[in-house]
Amino acid sequence: MLGSYDFCGHYEWTFTWLNNRGGPELLSGFWEEAISRDSQLHARELIAQEGIEGMKAYWGYTLAEESPELGFRITVRDGVFRIDMHDCPSKGFLTRNGLEQYPDYCDHCIGWIGPMMRDTGFVIDHEHNHRGQCWWEMRSTDDERSPGAIASLSGGSDVRSRADWDDLETPIDRFCRAHSAAQKESS
Repeated sequence: MLGSYDFCGHYEWTFTWLNNRGGPELLSGFWEEAISRDSQLHARELIAQEGIEGMKAYWGYTLAEESPELGFRITVRDGVFRIDMHDCPSKGFLTRNGLEQYPDYCDHCIGWIGPMMRDTGFVIDHEHNHRGQCWWEMRSTDDERSPGAIASLSGGSDVRSRADWDDLETPIDRFCRAHSAAQKESS
């Protein structure tokens, strides 16, 4: 059995292999089918049944297990579920160990979460900086509001408030009302 950290390296290597074999279509199909509709079926069902309460239950437990040092913060306010990830354990592991085969490991998150949110009636606003830091806002598809301004939803826990959020050397990838990695906008 693979430990969770060993898993990250194999997972990331698999993304490169799939992309090299069949391009972005094969890789995005893997994210949607193998992860979103299979291995994370329990999350999909929980969110379909309970909406934001299901998100709180799923990510509250999962992130606490993956990042017990609380490298994240969950905020729920005014119909928005928000995650601020300050220290992603899997991306951090890959970076620390020089295991960077696939050019944007972080895309796999929206690759599997995006289809799940689409199918359960939510949209995603998200940014990641390729250094284990990101933020997510999930809201109902009917909610036309733009993402919250810095610190407006999660206060001092907003990852964008960090001095090292935008180091100008690494692009920040943005997703606006998105459901897939193909909707990426880079700065």
